[in-house]
Amino acid sequence: MGGTATEQARAATEDRDLAEPVSTPEIVSYEPATGAEIWRGRPCDVDEAVSRARRAWPAWAAQPLATRIELLRRFANEVRQDAEPLAVMIAREVGKPLWEARAEVDGVIAKVETSIRAYAERTSQRKLDSALQGTMAVRHKPHGVLVVLGPFNFPAHLPSAHIVPALLAGNAVIFKPSEKAPASGERLARCFHRAGISASVLQLALGGPLEGQGFVAHEGIDGVLFTGSASTGISINRRLAARPDKLVALEMGGNNPIVLWDTPKLTDAAALIVQSAFASAGQRCTAARRLIVKGTLYDAAIAEVKALADRVIVGAPFDDPAPFMGPVIDASAADGLTESFLYLLSNGGRAIKHLVRGDESLPFLSPAIIDTTAMKERPDVELFGPILQVIRVDDFDQAIAEANRTRFGLAASLVGGSPQDYNRFWANVRAGIVNWNRATTGPSHAAPMGGVGLSGNHRPSGYYAADYCAYPVASGELEQPRAAIGVGLR
Repeated sequence: MGGTATEQARAATEDRDLAEPVSTPEIVSYEPATGAEIWRGRPCDVDEAVSRARRAWPAWAAQPLATRIELLRRFANEVRQDAEPLAVMIAREVGKPLWEARAEVDGVIAKVETSIRAYAERTSQRKLDSALQGTMAVRHKPHGVLVVLGPFNFPAHLPSAHIVPALLAGNAVIFKPSEKAPASGERLARCFHRAGISASVLQLALGGPLEGQGFVAHEGIDGVLFTGSASTGISINRRLAARPDKLVALEMGGNNPIVLWDTPKLTDAAALIVQSAFASAGQRCTAARRLIVKGTLYDAAIAEVKALADRVIVGAPFDDPAPFMGPVIDASAADGLTESFLYLLSNGGRAIKHLVRGDESLPFLSPAIIDTTAMKERPDVELFGPILQVIRVDDFDQAIAEANRTRFGLAASLVGGSPQDYNRFWANVRAGIVNWNRATTGPSHAAPMGGVGLSGNHRPSGYYAADYCAYPVASGELEQPRAAIGVGLR
């Protein structure tokens, strides 16, 4: 879920690709940390995948809810048994430290019970009885065949956050992992299949942009559940704008602010800021991109943040000691981030900590901090990597205005301040996740996960994924017909 200063040009290219698809070659996955090839495979046949899912869906939807729950709990057990190999594959394929990959696998397991609770709460059956009017019932139905388009940064957890609630609701799912993380997606799909969920009900569909576009446009798809960049999400939304019969749930990125206000605990504040900006090498949709600092705290706070960022270990997934962050996903991403940092620097930005790429052949980047207060126009793009922009402000109204100076609206955090400050911040900041003295990253499994503006289309995932995986049906019911017309008859 990212971009660079050239995001608009890339968006135009993606839009053209939607209209003029080209064939996808063989898909090859490389380790970011070493450049070594770890997986290759052929893209799927889109028409065949959709046809297969449509044939499998009615029987799956007809299963009792208890059966679907039991099979998904078996899936969680399969993931537990495969936890270390899955974590190792994630770490190798996307470059994140092994400790972080293990935490991702734990998130996949936890998602099952959370989804079961959410389904019971958000889509429970309700009945209202009236002696003469019979019963008014509210129940939920699955949509049919949903395609899940997964991202590379959390190649198991984020797709599972769509797949598990969708299967639980009775949908058949076609899962297309990111072409940058196909091996992790394949290993995740095997866990579903070993649990007893048919390979037609949860279907792995490998492919690149062409296959993704094919699924989005396919008549046999009832909905698209997407996690990724804003530019791609907008293209999906545009493609389906004239199809209100198609469900579209877009979980996109953010140009997320973290505001530092009055606090004596600058060491703790610095830890929250570094965690927000540089976890996963900045490749989280909830990562803090902009640090907005009260002027009187600026010197001391920036010194603390820089000192901690200087201590961050950047390394390969299995290094000892364990790194805090690994490489970005590939050389293209590293090149784009380098270009973006140079753009900021040449247009009024002042480097506090330079972006350093030690080996031009590999995508390892150091954490970077740049003061952009003096820039006349700060680009409102999601720099999907370890670049933190600092903006100095004088009062709290200015801080809130600066936080809202974005088309995105995913996450925002206030560090420090009083309860009254937080109340003002919460009420006035446009974001789907608003935290106080917490990092912008790591949203709760038991809460909705989504945003406004270019961050999403008001269909938050997380706990609220149950809302878009099934639709409510209202039914007026009587055991025998009973009616009379009391007015207007001769």
